[in-house]
Amino acid sequence: MCITFSLASKHCIGASNGNLHSRKSMSTTAREEVITAPKIPITLPGLTKHGIPHTNLQVQEIVRRQSWPNNLAKEGNCRKPRFHPTFLEEAYNKCRNICAEYAKTFYLGTLLMTEERQKAIWAIYVWCRRTDELVDGPNADYMSSAVLERWEERLQDIFDGRPYDMFDAALSDTVYNFPLDIKPFRDMIEGMRMDTRKSRYKNFQELYLYCYYVAGTVGLMSVPVMGIAPESSVSAHSIYNAALYLGIGNQLTNILRDVGEDALRGRVYLPQDELAQFGLCDKDVLSKKVTDAWREFMKEQITRARFFFNLAEEGASQLDKASRWPVYTLTTVGHPPYTDTKF
Repeated sequence: MCITFSLASKHCIGASNGNLHSRKSMSTTAREEVITAPKIPITLPGLTKHGIPHTNLQVQEIVRRQSWPNNLAKEGNCRKPRFHPTFLEEAYNKCRNICAEYAKTFYLGTLLMTEERQKAIWAIYVWCRRTDELVDGPNADYMSSAVLERWEERLQDIFDGRPYDMFDAALSDTVYNFPLDIKPFRDMIEGMRMDTRKSRYKNFQELYLYCYYVAGTVGLMSVPVMGIAPESSVSAHSIYNAALYLGIGNQLTNILRDVGEDALRGRVYLPQDELAQFGLCDKDVLSKKVTDAWREFMKEQITRARFFFNLAEEGASQLDKASRWPVYTLTTVGHPPYTDTKF
């Protein structure tokens, strides 16, 4: 997308009433203020452990369903929502205003898109932020499995053309206009469930799954909107993988940027086995002491994040011509810096 959003703002929108307030950066964010790193060759860094196979995530099924022509994908599955044009215009404008005020870098990237793509990405953006708000917002203490179950039911209503509010209506219209599959949206909700029951990750495979749920999914949501170039000789599956990798790179960057903030919340989004390899443990993270071992550990983590950004760049050139520049912008801005090894 943008294959994934640059949601680096400290604000987001409430899932129920539309209120805006300060909060931790959303899980699918990418750094807005960052020292841009030059592109490096795509080689596996020494510490990298492979993530989980994408076949386990059923990515191929998502690609198949989202690659159908829009009219065939919707036939018998989604009725066209009926909204007054003025209502829809207002709904999309509200989504636009939220992006413009609270995700400036991302918003500027959307201005390079066609009008229809702009509106669709704004609508997806707002839904993702509202979903994240359920777990990390001011009412997170009242979160329960029932809340997420209801949110998932509401998602189905959106896909069925029965939106609950104006923001849902914008996404419902987007779902009809583009061949979006519901699974990436459901998977993001699953990421929120994971956040409520898990605060440690024993290895990179576990962390990769979390990153897929909360950020890689955004890439899968966005490819149908951005479009694949008709002349592309690369398989659609490879392009979707690149979109997913951009989400992984973004999320790994956020984790490294927010280590100190997450530690205050009792969360450590770093592979426990890799910390141990450098003689580190939770106590070192929670104490927020920067040592030589910590610096070396962080350098390896940064190298891995860059690796996924480089993989993502390979897919950007295969998108529809009108969508390439916004994606190139985000893959450049998202790169983590060389020396950001402090808390």
